[in-house]
Amino acid sequence: MAIRSIIHLFDPMPHNSPFDLNMAADAGFDVLLPYSNVKLEEINGLVQDAIFSRGPTGVKRTGFFIGGRDIGLAMDMLAAAKNAMVSPFVVSVLADPSGAFTTAAALVASVEKQLREKHGLELQDRRAVVFGGTGPVGLATAVIASLAGAHTTIVDHLSIEVALQKADEYNRLCGCVLHGTYASSDADKARLISHADLVFCAARAGVEVLSADVLADGQKLKVVGDVNAVPPLGVEGIKRMDNGAPLQYATHSPNAVGIGALAVGNVKYQLQNRLLALLLETETPVYLDFRDAFQKARELV
Repeated sequence: MAIRSIIHLFDPMPHNSPFDLNMAADAGFDVLLPYSNVKLEEINGLVQDAIFSRGPTGVKRTGFFIGGRDIGLAMDMLAAAKNAMVSPFVVSVLADPSGAFTTAAALVASVEKQLREKHGLELQDRRAVVFGGTGPVGLATAVIASLAGAHTTIVDHLSIEVALQKADEYNRLCGCVLHGTYASSDADKARLISHADLVFCAARAGVEVLSADVLADGQKLKVVGDVNAVPPLGVEGIKRMDNGAPLQYATHSPNAVGIGALAVGNVKYQLQNRLLALLLETETPVYLDFRDAFQKARELV
């Protein structure tokens, strides 16, 4: 009898994400085992229960997925899962809380491609602003952009204290250099984008963050990416399927281009599918986080 493939999906939230369950099924796993309300201190026991029950052959047909909404906690759970392995019972693990790592990797890779193709520039030394920068996708986007060399600022819509705290936390956690600020008005937003090369919009779905009037204040804009697919979209003038289309309303940056949510989402879907499939395909166990997601996203775009 053939050994069936199993993926264990650990989530600290009350419910596992249906998106992640669908993706795991589409990636080829035979059996999906979701766990909700998982605590960090429970990871060791859960992992060892799973690996010792399958044998050295079965563990090659086993994977772990870590979800949730807190990317710092997901990184801690990934480390705990790795530390729980006992050779030869070693299993691959993918962390992608709220889809933040794959969405952010797809967004930054898509922006990088347009920056290179339309402007002949790299991320290194570009000025980047991340709206919604204190949420999971925004933080992951900011970390990836910073590690790729961009001077990156995360923006909270209400509190500079929250932005500064998140910047300090993830600078320590990930070895990046993030700056924190807030923007509670169009005047604040216009000030922030006035000298930005790149804008990443990762704010809450259904909220327009950058209006036409704000975009008109961008003096050096090159690429703007939006991951909001729910009307109203995050950036006025960017359509969902735009992928390098001229950026409407950026009157002082006539060569600026925009990337819409579905263009990013197409890369994100392929990326998450590829990383999940890798858990089954690899001969040597892998432990995948935002860095691996970005590397694969660059290959996909």
